[in-house]
Amino acid sequence: MAKTRVVLAGAGKIGEAIVALLVPTGDYEVTIVEQDAARLEAFAAQGLRTVACEIGDVAALAPVLAGHHAVISACPYYLTPTVARAALEAGVHYFDLTEDVESTRVVKRLAEGARTAFVPQCGLAPGFISIAAYGAAKGFDRLRDVRMRVGALPIFPSNALKYNLTWSTDGLINEYCNPCEAIFDGVQREVPALEQVEEFSLDGVQYEAFNTSGGLGTLCETLAGRVENLDYKTVRYPGHRDIVKMLVRDLRLAQNRGVLKDVFEAAIPMTTQDVVLVFVTVTGWKGGRLTQETFVRKVYAGRVHGKLLSAIQLTTAAGICAMVDLHRDGKLPAKGFVRQEQASLEDFLANRFGRHYAGEGNNHSESANDASPARHAA
Repeated sequence: MAKTRVVLAGAGKIGEAIVALLVPTGDYEVTIVEQDAARLEAFAAQGLRTVACEIGDVAALAPVLAGHHAVISACPYYLTPTVARAALEAGVHYFDLTEDVESTRVVKRLAEGARTAFVPQCGLAPGFISIAAYGAAKGFDRLRDVRMRVGALPIFPSNALKYNLTWSTDGLINEYCNPCEAIFDGVQREVPALEQVEEFSLDGVQYEAFNTSGGLGTLCETLAGRVENLDYKTVRYPGHRDIVKMLVRDLRLAQNRGVLKDVFEAAIPMTTQDVVLVFVTVTGWKGGRLTQETFVRKVYAGRVHGKLLSAIQLTTAAGICAMVDLHRDGKLPAKGFVRQEQASLEDFLANRFGRHYAGEGNNHSESANDASPARHAA
């Protein structure tokens, strides 16, 4: 079978992880497109095809995409509309990782009548969390509550925030500042970020969770009229929310996100010693009885084909690679707007990339010696 030719737009940390997953399979021919030519050098050294291109320019990007099967966007959210428009113009399938609600609405409009598939929000949250929640919810005769909780956390928190940067700072700030979709008492509404704090314990570790934007993906629309309460919250260690709320609200840095980004990136180090926690609780009626079921996963950093990937790199990249693979295998709609929850949870977890979500003690990545303490700390 001939290799499937795809373009990867964006050569950052998640882009590196996508390459580490796709290329060694031998089934994909990947061209990396990036507007920062210096970032492409490491990929070119691996013998991969690279193209320096202004990603924010549809006229420049569309010809690069032409002739490929799909484009995988690992770009910041503000480039989402441009990459999607270029995909439409070039006639290629489109996949992205955006958490931004408005950008996703643009993608949905572009997908109307398209001959190719537009599959946004393919990462962790939004992304896999919607697949897991919908997969659990389908087994109920009638739904009452669907609660979705996700956190990418350092194994060894060492600052007041009890947090390390593990992914896009722009995306993190969006989550903390933008309105959040939810369903309460059967009514869809927007609620403020950083509110409705709750605490819970898992495996003896205390966590807090609070409203953040974007994690529900399209589930509000999918489950409208079928669920009484649906919400998404980000998981952190206790005390994190209060400090972030002081920065965002009291110091009004939500109105000056450039300063907030500078503060985060100057003060909070990156880490590869992290854990991703996925926690879904569904309550409803089965066979006339009120029933609750919980889906939990912990995924740690690990080596994939010799490359160390943080847990958030691994889960985010595995999410989008699995969706590309499922679409390639005919297990997703061939064209138009495709929601994450249209992927079967069983198909996703059986997929060669989705298997990285197998969780603690059953992770299909190679063990990472320098990340192994994580397996005893969370």
